[in-house]
Amino acid sequence: MKILKIVIFALIGLVAIVLITAAVVKKEYAVERETTISKPVAEVFDYVKYLKNQDNYSKWANMDPAMKKEYRGTDGAVGFVSAWDSDNKDVGKGEQEIKAITEGERVDFEIRFFEPFESTDLAYMTTEAVNDSATLVKWGFNGRMPYPMNLMLLFMDMEKMLGGDLEEGLANLKTVMEKE
Repeated sequence: MKILKIVIFALIGLVAIVLITAAVVKKEYAVERETTISKPVAEVFDYVKYLKNQDNYSKWANMDPAMKKEYRGTDGAVGFVSAWDSDNKDVGKGEQEIKAITEGERVDFEIRFFEPFESTDLAYMTTEAVNDSATLVKWGFNGRMPYPMNLMLLFMDMEKMLGGDLEEGLANLKTVMEKE
């Protein structure tokens, strides 16, 4: 009986340590990558503001060419939704909505994942003229993990996980834009 009490108290202590740790661990993460494209800012912005164009450069869009896609609204305008459904577990099911556009400068998206897990995160793309014929493009992702799931951020390197995908997408975008 005494051993059982010790085991129970040890388990309660362990759970308490985990929950207290989760209470102080950050809940938000942000990842951003950038590239310079040898095209004028207006041309680059007019390309990246259309969600359908992500099919030409996004790593995630290219992971499953057979995924089902659905579009709602007017592409390149606030409220446009691009939805996907894939049997590939790395792609899953979700949708992306244009939430705000600052013409020539920034597009903000809300990404809603439904499968293989539920989550809502924010993403953005910005364009800034380097000179008349070059544009700095930044692609960023901001996420949040609720308590106590945020404890996973201690073991997940979001910079590495998402950063490489953003870099690949930006390299693809640069290739697509500079080919035209």
